[in-house]
Formats: sequence, C-alpha cells, structure tokens
Amino acid sequence: MTDAKPLDLPLPGPAGPAGPESVPESATEAATADTVNVTANMTAEASGGLPPGLPPGLAPGLALLALGADRCGADRPRTEPVLHPTGTADEPRVQDRLTDLLSDFTNLYEHTRQLAETRGLSATLTAVLDSGAALLGANRGLITTTVPGSGRPVGLGLDRASLGALETVPAEHGPFAGLLSRPGATGQLLITDLASDPTVGPRFRDVAEQLGLGACYTLPLATEDEGPLGTAVWFYDEPAEPDERQRHLAQLYCEFAAPLVARALETDRSHRATEALRRGLLPDRLPTVPGLKLAAHCISAGLDRSTGSDWYDAIALPDGTLGLTVGSVSGDGPGAGPASAPGAAAAMGRVRAALRAYAVLEGEDPVSVLGDLELLLKTTEPARTATAVYAWVQPEERQITLAGAGHCPPILVTRYGANFIETSLSAPLGMLTCWEAPGVELDAERGDLLLLYTEGLARRCGPTLHAGQAALRRAAADAPRDARLDPDRLCVHLLSLCPPAPSNGDPEPTDDLVLLAARFE
Repeated sequence: MTDAKPLDLPLPGPAGPAGPESVPESATEAATADTVNVTANMTAEASGGLPPGLPPGLAPGLALLALGADRCGADRPRTEPVLHPTGTADEPRVQDRLTDLLSDFTNLYEHTRQLAETRGLSATLTAVLDSGAALLGANRGLITTTVPGSGRPVGLGLDRASLGALETVPAEHGPFAGLLSRPGATGQLLITDLASDPTVGPRFRDVAEQLGLGACYTLPLATEDEGPLGTAVWFYDEPAEPDERQRHLAQLYCEFAAPLVARALETDRSHRATEALRRGLLPDRLPTVPGLKLAAHCISAGLDRSTGSDWYDAIALPDGTLGLTVGSVSGDGPGAGPASAPGAAAAMGRVRAALRAYAVLEGEDPVSVLGDLELLLKTTEPARTATAVYAWVQPEERQITLAGAGHCPPILVTRYGANFIETSLSAPLGMLTCWEAPGVELDAERGDLLLLYTEGLARRCGPTLHAGQAALRRAAADAPRDARLDPDRLCVHLLSLCPPAPSNGDPEPTDDLVLLAARFE
C-alpha cells in the first residue's frame, strides 16, 4: 500500500543551456498568447464568468479548475515566460503539455457539469462513481457513506451479491482501510496488487479473488462544514496503478463532488423524515374483522411536487361493523400548489382523525358522517377542500352502505365482472354552502371485493380521469383468479398495470396513490 500524492504538473521551462538559435518571434508570441488565454479563461471562470451551458451557481466548482492550474504551475511565478527565449527544442513539448493541460480541464469540466445536473442521492453517487471510473481508467467502484440512515453502499459494475460480499469485509482491512475506519481521515489509499499486498486482510483478499479484483484506489468525500461524508473506491480487474495525472484529476473531481454529495444527503434525510411523518398520519395496521379480509397500498408523492395529501382508514366499530374510507385534502387558498403540500398533509391528519370520531358516533349513516366532516372542514379549514368516500360494512350480513363527496366511484368485483358503485354526482366537501348527497345500499356475496381508491390511481391508469377509471375497472374484472382470492394480491396486480409514473414522462408523481380493498369471506 502506498499513499499517493497530489500531482504537480510544472509548466515546462528551460531544459538546459540556451542553444545557438533562438525561437522565432512569431512562435514565441503564439505560445505565450495561448498560455495567457488559458489562464485568463480559468481566472474568469473562477471569478464567476461561466461558460455557455453551465448551470448557475457553479462558481466554486469552476474555481477548482483554476486551483488545478495554480497547482500545476506552483513552482514558478505566473509572470515567468513559458518558453525559453533562445531555445527551439522545448517548443513542441510546451505545446503538447499545454494541450494535455487544457484537455484535462475540459474533461474535468464536463464531468463536473454532468454531476451538477444530477438530482437525487442515488443518482449523485452513481454519477461520482461513473466519472471517477472514467478519470482513473477503472471499470468497477463502490461508495459507502458515513451518514447514519443514508442507505446501503452504491456500486458500479457490482451486483447485489458482490456488494454483499464486500460488506462482509472488516472496515480496518477492506478497501477503505485507514479512511473509513478513522472518521475525518484525509488522503488516499492505493493497493496496486490485492493478491500480494501484505496490508490486505485475509477476508478482503478472499473476496477480491472471488470477484476478480486486482487493485483498488480510494478517495474520501468530505467538506469543511459537514466533515467526512463517505469514501469512494474504484477497482481494477488486474494489478494496476493509476498514474499521477489520473489521480490528480480524480482528487480535484472529488473535491468538487463532496459539497454536492453533502446536499444530496441532506435532501435525502429531509425527505425520509417527512415521509416518516406522513406515514405516521396513516394507519400502521388494519383491523382484523371476522368475515372480511383487508389490504391497503399507499404510494405518496414527494412533498416538493405533491398538490395534496390522500388518506385511507379502516375503523372497527363497537357493534362489530366496519367503517372504510379513502379521501384527499387539497388547497390552501390562492396560490395552492406544490409549496402547500406540507400543510395539506397536516390538514389530512386532522381530517382523518375527525372522520374516525364521527364514524364511532354515527358510523351506520355515511351521509351524516360526511355531512359532519364537511361542517368541520368549513369551520376549521376554510381555505381547503376534500373529496371522500365512506362505506359502512356489515360483514356477517355482507351489506354495504356508502356515500361519496366528489370522489371516484368505488368498484365492486364479483364473479361476473367488476362494476362501479355510483354514489351520484356530488360536490367535494367545503365547496358549497351546504353539502348533501344520497347514500347507496347494496348486498355483496361471498368472494366479492370492494375497492376504494383515490384520483391519483385513476389518473395514472389513463390519459384522463374517466378513461383511467374505466381502465381500472377493466383491470379488476380481468384480474386472475388467484388475485381475486386475496385483496393484497389484487392491489399489487392493479398497481402493476397502472404504474405510478405520469404519462408525460415526468419521473416523479404529483399525486398520492391510495388503494383499499376488502374481500367478503
């Protein structure tokens, strides 16, 4: 194991005594002008003059490129001439070195630009591995973060079994030895031959042989404010050693990448905390009721994109009956949209809690339950609206009484197919002076399934809301027999046919997705 040092590439100067012939004046002026232009461009970038196509806010990253230029010429003043005024032998070499230097900076700029445009923790870590592998000439890699709760390591060219095998290697003997095992450690770790290096532990040597790893090069990811964030390692299939130029570029790249990784980790922590809070507003389990089998699936949209918040609930009532409900809360007055999603999630928790109380008091009358909920919403949440459906189920008699307020009609799946339960046209809660709608009563048979769902699921099943509802009904009717015997399998089947990604190609959904199924046994 050797500790590699940052690469210093001094710009070429006089190689020896001046020759009898001097460099032509035009060649000297052209080479000097090229050097001045390169330095001026890098200085302009570092001071905020961004090249075309570069996203705003990347001045710190571009400053790294200028820093690399400073390091490469650290052994001579900037004003010192690049070419010896009387030598001709150095001119081709100077041009080659300048070309290499400019190529390196261009390459580094392209990789940092791609990284700056990446969104999401996993994508950011993958981009770091991809670019590091390209700069170092490696083909596999691994990043382990030291931030608690940030998930498993991310690999490049390593399947899940390979990642699992590497995770069994003790930290003090693995590819991160001396970097990951000592928080705050800096530097780099190079093992040129994993099979023969005496510092490699026996477990790591066995895993390396099993996976066909010949060498590894490791760099830490750390910032001054957050401290150590993690460590990245790149693997070679054969014993190898990246040259100083490759290591220097990889170090510069990791210096730029560390703040972006820190922001991605912070965003990921925030999203996970928010998602845990939202999940805490929904039931952690469904009740067990004789004669009924229940299942629910909820896929929440990110709060930075969501326009509302959906709920589901199953309430075991004192008389042995059951109240089933799904609904959605949205709006907060003018300008309602993604920025209001956290407030909508909090309002959803309050509305769901109120509905549970009304269900216990008068659950056998769905119209009264929704009427009381509408009055509460107008009194305590005047800037919000809600859609909801509430069903009162008597398992022994297999009877259903329900009412809806501006919500998607439930679906009853029977041995003969699947049909909508029309709850009549009714406005969402909080929109009219006085909400009212008739209830619907129906009888079910053994084996029938009642499906309650939110608008988000229907919209992801078709180009329009009505088309999505029709597609969902057809999918339920055509579900295989084993899926109709188990409500959880039916939910999974329907979700597989109606993927959560919107049809416009946006990778992140903007609506929550809720599906609640009840099967009469």
